[in-house]
Amino acid sequence: MQSWLIVGLGNPGPEYEWTPHNVGFLTVDRFASRNGLRISRPECQSLVGVGDVKGDRVIVAKPLTFMNLSGAAVKQLLDKYELTPANLIVVFDELALEWGNLRIRTRGSAGGHNGMKSIISSVRSEEFTRVRLGINPGSPLGSGPIVLGEKARHFVLAVIPKSMRADLDLWLDEASSSIESIIAEGAEKAMTRFNRRAQGSKEEEK
Repeated sequence: MQSWLIVGLGNPGPEYEWTPHNVGFLTVDRFASRNGLRISRPECQSLVGVGDVKGDRVIVAKPLTFMNLSGAAVKQLLDKYELTPANLIVVFDELALEWGNLRIRTRGSAGGHNGMKSIISSVRSEEFTRVRLGINPGSPLGSGPIVLGEKARHFVLAVIPKSMRADLDLWLDEASSSIESIIAEGAEKAMTRFNRRAQGSKEEEK
């Protein structure tokens, strides 16, 4: 049996719950619900749930440190459960991808994401699996991202518009399925199954 630490990134508090920056929280909540877990135990500056999924032991966590300090909680959890970054899956929002896109990666830089910068700095490694969830609404014609620069901060902390919520439920299920696939089949096979790009997207890998 292998052990996994699955971390969703977001900000604690009801005012942030339905913001694009919290799709990591929303995803791990859905993953836990699908697999009979409860993310409710205060531990290592996080809310944590522990159980078995697909024959492996999983620790599911939502750091309560706020996004930019996520690394402190992740490092504490890895140490407590005697895990390495190779056992870590981080789920987070990605402005470089258009809304509804999902990309699994097994390594890489933070790409400008402050939560990921904090984690990479704290665990001293870029060698861990991440599930990137596209939150950029893109242009009306699908020609690429439009939320950049100063507009980005306002957008990621604003409530997800109703126009973007129509497919959110299915998307959270797909993201949860991608995590289950990583656990059951490994990241490479999960990448083949779940990595996709919406028609017209011009995002570039970082």
